[in-house]
Amino acid sequence: MAATIKTFLNPRSSALIRGSILLLSPVLLEGQARSDWPVYGGDLASTKYSALADINRSNVSQLTVAWEWKTGETPKTNPPARPGNFQNTPLMIGDTLYVSTPFNRVVALDANTGRVFWDYDPKAYEAGQVPNGTGFVHRGVATWTDGRQRRIFVNSRWRLIALDAATGQPVRAFGDTGVVDLTARLSRNGKTVNKLHYTQTSPPVVWRDLVILGNGVADTLVYPNDPPGDVQAFDVRSGRRVWSFSPIPDMPRAEGADTWRGDSWRIAGHTNVWAPFSVDEARGLVYLPVSTPSNDWYGGARPGDNLFAESIVCLDARTGKRQWHFQTVHHGLWDYDLPAAPVLGTVRVAGRQTDIVAVPAKTGFLFVFDRVSGKPIWPMEERAVPASDVPGETAAASQPFPTRPKAFATQGFGPNDLIDFTPDLRARAREAIMPYRTGPLFTPPSMSGTIVMPGAIGGAGWGGGAFDPTTGTIYIKASNDPALARIAQPTRTETKDAAYARDGSAPALRVTFPPNDSGQRIPPLPINKPPYGTLTAIDLNTGEHRWQVPLGDSPNIRNHPLLRQLTLPPLGVSGSPGPVVTAGGLVLISGGGSALYALDSQTGAALWSHELGQIAYSVPMTYRTTAGKQFVVIASGAGTTAKLIAFRLP
Repeated sequence: MAATIKTFLNPRSSALIRGSILLLSPVLLEGQARSDWPVYGGDLASTKYSALADINRSNVSQLTVAWEWKTGETPKTNPPARPGNFQNTPLMIGDTLYVSTPFNRVVALDANTGRVFWDYDPKAYEAGQVPNGTGFVHRGVATWTDGRQRRIFVNSRWRLIALDAATGQPVRAFGDTGVVDLTARLSRNGKTVNKLHYTQTSPPVVWRDLVILGNGVADTLVYPNDPPGDVQAFDVRSGRRVWSFSPIPDMPRAEGADTWRGDSWRIAGHTNVWAPFSVDEARGLVYLPVSTPSNDWYGGARPGDNLFAESIVCLDARTGKRQWHFQTVHHGLWDYDLPAAPVLGTVRVAGRQTDIVAVPAKTGFLFVFDRVSGKPIWPMEERAVPASDVPGETAAASQPFPTRPKAFATQGFGPNDLIDFTPDLRARAREAIMPYRTGPLFTPPSMSGTIVMPGAIGGAGWGGGAFDPTTGTIYIKASNDPALARIAQPTRTETKDAAYARDGSAPALRVTFPPNDSGQRIPPLPINKPPYGTLTAIDLNTGEHRWQVPLGDSPNIRNHPLLRQLTLPPLGVSGSPGPVVTAGGLVLISGGGSALYALDSQTGAALWSHELGQIAYSVPMTYRTTAGKQFVVIASGAGTTAKLIAFRLP
């Protein structure tokens, strides 16, 4: 599979870029705020915090568009492949932005102007469409330097590629002429992994001389020995694999194997780490948010609690050895992957300084632990939950509930959650849910269909939280978007070989209407009332909510023909993207809507917004160049409309 590199510099310019990359590494003068953004989450702790305050509460309303850069990607026809949402958060080092596009291209841009320095295309689309149903998406890259050279790492499908940061050329000394095959040493029961079923969306993590990464496996793939979720670490110079960790126990006496009854660990797949993750840089501890085993909604073929699925797992970054874990969902049946990077911080709990890790979950809970021991900061309770009525299924009898913080998203579904803008709407919604099972959080999927809240995107999404170390406050975007979990016997195929699975033909959870008097179709409305998205500020010193506000808007609802005459409350927007927080007192976020917002970090009040003209399904970032200007950048659009938009003060 050939790759294409386009360089838009003359040799002298290339040398200048190489020099700036090395000289402008994050080495700071005393008292100077770090001006770069060298890691996907801002830092290895995934705080998404910037100490910059040039843009602040008093002047954010003056932000204007500085420049735009378009990806220029179009769908491919042979074989078919299409670019999905532009979900990237760039890195910024030495006045250079490093961007990954939906098609997994890596592009170096001038951070002042958006001008292209170089463009590397791994041609990931030549293998055809990824099986995730969303089109190609990719959220970021990672970087490493030894002070003399800098490398950019991109994980593209089953490949890990090392690029020279100055030229965009593959580093030929790494792996096989710059490329490592991530599936080369993966197998289950002697069966090799199907490369086409192995995907990547979140960036790798670099700690010292190791590049560490997980993988994605599409939820629609359900068959014995489907791709496993091994996390692997490679030497940044040679590409040699240093260690691997399997979240599924790989031998009868391995810890956790007894939680996969009937030796189901032998054939189970997924249980992967597709989300971003974080590292305690000083201690060398890696924190993994692990996902659900296959299949996501039916566990009859994997009886038991299924460690280490849907767990926060702490590893020694040097060796890959597990240090501690906590399972947030036993025997998962709701696609409640841990979707976001665990956030590391230091707070004062009961007067004692404590290093913590905070784990946002799709369930709407925030799990908070001592970073080293894994002990919960506040008591955890195992509470009884409803049983399953699906043939062959045995749901866990109890699930863990944190005593604090309280949930940041709506949990469970019942009549009080129905849309109620008008009596007619509420009556239609009540009629629409009559065939289905409803109940509290962890009500299992059923043959008739269960309305699950939060739905499969959360709760928290992959955008996760942002942590302000000066106040000990974490900010988390939530979606309140229910899902219908109806179980059926699927038509068995090569990629769906299971007794039961989620019924893909189940109707959408919507309030529907007959055509109007002119025969025109009336769009459906959500089954539930707003807010559809919120932003919550949680004080991690106390575990108490500081504030919660609806985040964003849903124009398709506000402008609905049956609602135009009504005065609607703040609606919020459903979506996975999360926030960034700055020393200027700002929380920057799109939340998955079509506007970029700046909120007051103390109160949640909206200070500024800019309509982008298209969905921005990404986490923004901010940086300051050597010219002294602070920028805010966000990726927006999808496919042919995808572009990066940069803002700055006049």
